[in-house]
Amino acid sequence: MTDSNTVAKLLLKEKAVFLRPHDMFTWTSGIKSPVYCDNRLLISTVTTREKIIQAFTKKIAPLKVDCIAGTATAGIPWAAWIAHELKLPMIYVRSSSKEHGRQNAIEGAASEGASCILIEDLISTGKSSIAAAQKLQEAKLNVLKVMSIFTYGFSEVDTLFQRANLDFESLSSFDVLAQVAYDDKVLDANTLDQVLEWRKSVVFP
Repeated sequence: MTDSNTVAKLLLKEKAVFLRPHDMFTWTSGIKSPVYCDNRLLISTVTTREKIIQAFTKKIAPLKVDCIAGTATAGIPWAAWIAHELKLPMIYVRSSSKEHGRQNAIEGAASEGASCILIEDLISTGKSSIAAAQKLQEAKLNVLKVMSIFTYGFSEVDTLFQRANLDFESLSSFDVLAQVAYDDKVLDANTLDQVLEWRKSVVFP
């Protein structure tokens, strides 16, 4: 079994991904979706989070990385655990700069030119992840890659990251999760086709 399948199974097991094709969720962006991902649930189960941390560190360890960055707030615990595992410094990126004190957008310390991996829990439309990575770049840090636990795999996201000249990678994806859900009889064949067609037809607001 691949790491991608293992992570997908963990997401379904912990109910971090909800599949509701006949009663659509509405995302903050306004997109109607048969699937909703809440990876914050994963931080509470020790064995599950350890497997996810291992999947991250397996991909990051071969790279020349100076620090691990996390997005506030969902990426922070994962970045902290990964940084601890790899014995690396950790920083995090605020969604907006503080309005008081030093008005930091980035918390923690990293040297100018340091190479970092930015950790997200989820890449959906990709916009917040790209914005966080650009804040790191504005601070003269080298963003090697944005990494997340899960991505919906929208083609528009590929385009946005390419335009921003950023690489991204996720431990698992919507296509893999949908197939795992079908194999485990969470979805039948008709519903599998329905959710895969939904993913292709989504129009970003």
